[in-house]
This record gives sequence, C-alpha cells and structure tokens, in this order.
Amino acid sequence: MGKPTGFIEFVRELPSELAPLERIRNWDEFHLHMPEEKLRTQGARCMDCGTPFCHTGTLISGMASGCPINNLIPEWNDLVYRGLWHEALDRLHKTNNFPEFTGRVCPAPCEGSCVLGIHNPPVTIKNIEYSIIEKGWEEGWIAPEAPAKRTGKKVAIIGSGPAGLSAAAQLNKAGHWVTVFERADRPGGLLMYGIPNMKLDKKEVVLRRIKLLEDEGVKFVCNTEVGKDLPAEQLLKEFDAAVLCTGATKPRDLPIEGRQLKGIHFAMEFLTANTKSVLDGSKNDSFISAESKDVVIIGGGDTGTDCVGTSIRHGCNSVVQVEILPKPPLSRAADNPWPEWPKVYKMDYGQEEAAAKFGADPRVYLTTATKFEGDENGNVKAVHTIEVQWEKNEKGQFIPKQIPGTEKVIPAQLVLLAMGFLGPEQPLLDAIGVERDPRSNVKAEHGKYATSLPSVFAAGDCRRGQSLVVWAINEGRGAARECDLYLMGSTDLP
Repeated sequence: MGKPTGFIEFVRELPSELAPLERIRNWDEFHLHMPEEKLRTQGARCMDCGTPFCHTGTLISGMASGCPINNLIPEWNDLVYRGLWHEALDRLHKTNNFPEFTGRVCPAPCEGSCVLGIHNPPVTIKNIEYSIIEKGWEEGWIAPEAPAKRTGKKVAIIGSGPAGLSAAAQLNKAGHWVTVFERADRPGGLLMYGIPNMKLDKKEVVLRRIKLLEDEGVKFVCNTEVGKDLPAEQLLKEFDAAVLCTGATKPRDLPIEGRQLKGIHFAMEFLTANTKSVLDGSKNDSFISAESKDVVIIGGGDTGTDCVGTSIRHGCNSVVQVEILPKPPLSRAADNPWPEWPKVYKMDYGQEEAAAKFGADPRVYLTTATKFEGDENGNVKAVHTIEVQWEKNEKGQFIPKQIPGTEKVIPAQLVLLAMGFLGPEQPLLDAIGVERDPRSNVKAEHGKYATSLPSVFAAGDCRRGQSLVVWAINEGRGAARECDLYLMGSTDLP
C-alpha cells in the first residue's frame, strides 16, 4: 500500500450529515461530501492485509461476511490514497454495476469483516465506494458504452429492481437485445419505491443510471405486469430467454384481533405511496399520511427505520417501533466473533431523527403486539402489547414466551407492519409454470440460476428470499452469465 502505517496514524472519519431536525424538513439526501484530502487519508487506513475478508462474500452463520459481489476493495482503497480516481473507478466497475446504489443503501458487510475492525474501527469502505462513483459522474468518466456487435438474441427481464438491472446491464454488454418489464409506472423496483428518497434519490441517482442503460440499448417497458397485461406464454414465445427478477414482495402479516381495522397497513404500501407522491409532486389516492398521528411500527430492520423517518417527515405526533428481539449489545457478543456480521446496537438515521424530535430511541425490545383496538368508526386507536422472553421448546427451538403482567396499551391512529417478506408473489410464477422450492421461491440452484424451464432463469430475492441489494446485484450478474452461456454456448461475462 502507499501508506503502510496508515492504519496506525489515522482514525476513522465519516462525512458530516445534516442535523436530524434540519433534514426532516424535506426528502433530500442528507449526507455531505468529504474533502478529497480526507478521503485519501481514509483510503490509507486499509492495511493491505494478507487475509482481505472484506471482499470474500461468504456466508457465516447465515449472514454475509465480506462483499457478496467481491469488490476489489484493497485495490481501490490504495488507488484513492494515491489520487488515482479514474483507475479506482475502473476497479470498482469490474465487479459492481451500480456503486451509487450500494454506496448509499448497503449495510456494508465488507466493513463488518475488515481485518482492522478486529481491534479498531474498520476502514470506511462504503463511503470511499460512494465517493469514487460520484467523482466518476461529476468528472464525466461514466458514459454510455453500447456493445460493438449485437447477437440478434432477445432476452426479457421481468422486474427492474437491482437484480433485474444488473442482469440487463450484463446481458446488454454481451450484445443481446434486452427488454425489462416493470409493472410499476417507473423502473427501479425496490430502488425506486422500496427505499425512501432521502436514502436514495430517485431522479438524481436511480433514473440517472437507468437513462445510461437506455442509452446503451436496454429497453424498459413500464406499467406492464407479465401474466396479466402481457401473457406469460406470449413473452416466452417472443424472447429467446427470460430472467425472473420479481423480488420477494409478499409481506408477512400479523393476524391478531383487530387486524381488519382501518389505519393498519403493510410498510411497503406506506413507503411506495409516499415516494410516488414525492416524485409526482402531489398526493395520490393511495397516499397514507402520518401527519398528526401516533404511529406504531411493528418490526425492525431497514424497512422499519424507513417508516420511522418517513412518519417524522409527515409530521407525526409520536412514533414507537416494536421489536420482538432483544436489544443488541454495544459490542460483539462472544458468540458473534469477527468476521461475522456484527450484531451490535446502533442508531440508524430514522432512530436518530426520532431521538432528536421526541427525546429517545423509538424502539421497544422484547415486545410483541397482542391486539389492535378500534374506535366506534372502525379505525385503529391503540395497540396492545406484552413483553416476551425467548425460551427453547421441546424441539430445541427458541420461541418467544409472553410475560404476564407486562401488558401495555400504546395509542395509535396509524400502524405499519414491517415484519419482512414471505417470498415472491405466486400468480406470475404459476402462469410461467416454474418449479418452486419449499419456501415458495423459484427453484434454481445458486451459481446456475436455471429454473425448471430451459430458457428461464431466476435471480435475486425471488430465488433466494428477502436479502440485500448487493446480493441481488450478485445474482443478477450471475444469472446473466448463465443466460449468455445458454444462448451462445460460451460466455465472456464474469
């Protein structure tokens, strides 16, 4: 490395952010840029270690350890330190089609497995990645690169989320004619409607990349649901191959007393309608407002956090986030060693904003909802909860056991269910006729991505279940490689 002792000399620094009470006034991204000199210093902290777990991308204890797309992290850290930004961008694009997405929304398993992180704060890999790609856009280094020759083969991509976009980018690069079908009114899938604008700007970031893909020859067809607006049989006849990238969009429900009350919604209904209203500049019929309401969010994770941040921007009266799991420790537990993903307590942006506005982290742990209480008009007015403790049952499985005497009633005129997803929606898969696995996902072997139909492949959450954006990119790229191999008999795609 250019600075062998950088990890000793320099401390971890992150760019500043707009103060929580300032940024909740709008839907703009709130991360500020870091000066180039400081970025180069942060790049110098990379140790050039002999075991760069940061880009291994393996699964340990069911979670990603290192980068699932195998980003060449030590290489572009060194290039940034030396001021070779264009070369750093080239390295970054070798493995990642969309660093502007992962640099904003990825939880950075690379940092969780950074060797320096064993004893010191890890290298700021995510921020350096973000800075490389944004410099590339600012300097005009990123331009359309249409393939020099076309194969004449036509490929349909169903779904325009991160898996679909990466598959489309790679297959187009191989020279195939690629058409991406999206049922929503705008392309982007999860990137467009599943992540709020303040985390990932739609016009300046998502549509910027989609416009580049269009200029390279990828065709996007929106407002078209395959299996409904376009028969699946017709699509399979018109295209030489298809890649299913529909995501895992079937939400987990909470069928307790009072579930039928008005004012109880799945988180994605809330977030999707909100982003659409932000983009359209007006509130639509599906818009769900948290203004002047007591909001209860059931579930944690990124989706729960996004519901917190969105509710605060609406002007809610209060917000409580109910989590059934225990509060994580401040540092790694003995059963969570490096290089596993660190399961530690942290305040994400939504919780920071809630703490600034209402005085405390909105999360309550080891708690579950038992009943929704309604008013005389059929609207939800409260959530009944009880604390739980996790115990092993006769099969040795941990289950939550309710603790009598810990019941509470939380006022709520809006309840958002953010408890994850059960798998892909089934009608399209039924129409196409692909085989499913026991979890209702499309059955396709990882690394091969081939479904039970010869010309149909599957990638992303519809194949592996709910997961990270970076895993979706990994699978989209892999499915593109296997699809190209199927079409041409050989492939040069990585």
